[in-house]
Amino acid sequence: MAVSIEGQVAAVTGGASGIGLACAKAMAEAGARVAVVDRDEEGLAKACAEIGANAFPVRIDLLDPKSVATMLPQIIDKAGKLDILHANAGAYIGGDAATGDPDAWDRMLNLNINAAFRTAHAVLPYMIERKHGDILFTSSVAGVVPVMVEPIYTASKHAVQAFVHTVRRQVAKHDVRVGAVQPGPVITALLKDWVPERLAALKAAGGLIEPEEVAEAVLFMLTRPRNVVVRDLVILPAQFDI
Repeated sequence: MAVSIEGQVAAVTGGASGIGLACAKAMAEAGARVAVVDRDEEGLAKACAEIGANAFPVRIDLLDPKSVATMLPQIIDKAGKLDILHANAGAYIGGDAATGDPDAWDRMLNLNINAAFRTAHAVLPYMIERKHGDILFTSSVAGVVPVMVEPIYTASKHAVQAFVHTVRRQVAKHDVRVGAVQPGPVITALLKDWVPERLAALKAAGGLIEPEEVAEAVLFMLTRPRNVVVRDLVILPAQFDI
């Protein structure tokens, strides 16, 4: 039986576009007030205007620890509390390890792992003190299945899964739930690095899903009764085969 998130306050990182924007919209439509967290000032303004009165911008550079430290204070100042953190922001790099660019890997790993963990760390003491909260990560099916064509990305999402599985057990006693949604390929800007022929073939075969479908899965996770936690939720295109 679903429970309402109406009146709750949520924060979605990377919320100005893609999966983050779709999830922010879904939460706002469900009655939550949503902090759209992103570093893109223009994108933030556009996203909040699109979502409507239930959204407000929080400009944060997730790769800057000092900036991340201001996230929760900004949200509390504007909305008075925080019930949900959706650590969604991330990047994608595919390709062979032998020919890849380790400098590009560093930025992706910092965003997918370090920044995600740091945003969770920023809100955990607050949620533990309140004895209430939800922390969700946008992970990937690559977090549970090693995908040969994306070894570095796969490694980053395996790290996210390990964090989710361990931290969930640490904070469950405080009524803080931790989980991850694990989509297959989603039609977003992150797919720009995919081999064009593979992307075209998947589109033609129905092997991609829309951000809104991921948002519906996230909303399902958030609306379970408090005695239930959806730790992992894999959502795949029906014709996707890795």
